Amino acid sequence: MVTVNHLVQILIILSIFQISFATRRLTELVHDSTNLLQYHNGALLNGDISVNLIWYGYFKPSQKAVITDFISSLSTKSINSQTEPSVSTWWKTTEKYQTKLKKSNSLRLKLGKQVIDSKYSLGKSLTDKNLIQLASKGGSRNAVNIVLTASDVSVDDFCSSRCGSHGSSSGPTSAKITKGKNYKFAYIWVGNSETQCPGQCAWPFHQPIYGPQAAPLVAPNNDVGVDGMVINLASLLAGTATNPFGNGYYQGDASAPLEAASACPGVYAKGAYPGYAGDLLVDSTTGASYNAHGTNGRKYLLPALYDPSTSTCSTLV
Repeated sequence: MVTVNHLVQILIILSIFQISFATRRLTELVHDSTNLLQYHNGALLNGDISVNLIWYGYFKPSQKAVITDFISSLSTKSINSQTEPSVSTWWKTTEKYQTKLKKSNSLRLKLGKQVIDSKYSLGKSLTDKNLIQLASKGGSRNAVNIVLTASDVSVDDFCSSRCGSHGSSSGPTSAKITKGKNYKFAYIWVGNSETQCPGQCAWPFHQPIYGPQAAPLVAPNNDVGVDGMVINLASLLAGTATNPFGNGYYQGDASAPLEAASACPGVYAKGAYPGYAGDLLVDSTTGASYNAHGTNGRKYLLPALYDPSTSTCSTLV
């Protein structure tokens, strides 16, 4: 029998892709999404933003391609090349936060530079300070720097309370016109959980540790760890766009906030409930479950986003 405690535990697991400076506490789980996210008068990401990738540890070329195709799929320029429902349509929900503030300068993401650190320059056990060190290798102005750690890299609190995080830091830019001024940049970290905790960070492509034990879904890119990374990266990107510096849109404690995606934990399609991701699309050939098409024929599973125009969790299917 599934007890209330079990349901609470599964909600914690489903929402474990924690964001922004600290982990979420049990008391911060919110089920009523009406009028949920409040604006705290800070800046949102807008204009042309480069998404820079810092690959830490060993990743196969095929794994890198899954991530880079996802980033490329976010651009509205690619919307005409994607079958609906699409990644770019999913991302357009974040634009509604800008619209709500009557900002005309919308956010435009583009894939920026990639930094390869396949020799584990900081070792295989990282702290939050190490993550910022790695993130600083990307651009420091008009950038989101994403640190992606390989499956054999451990990070403080990885698996025990989070699958990734986002925050901000300052870094100098070498451009002469800035006169050495520091610019605050947003950064994200996501880990590959395939060998460490797929039951926490790669659900629903792996059975969860707690709660109902339904059969795991087939990953759309045939890689449980990387497809799980896409889910967590998507959630954190949405949080970064709408709450990049800790004073944008969120609800609850600023050190462990509910944001655009984490306000809708475990929801991927209509009909979702704890332990069930929802009524997803299924590839007739591979049997893989997904809810979004991307560039280069990719399929992805993306989390529901809180829609500020309807005060509901919005899904693509």
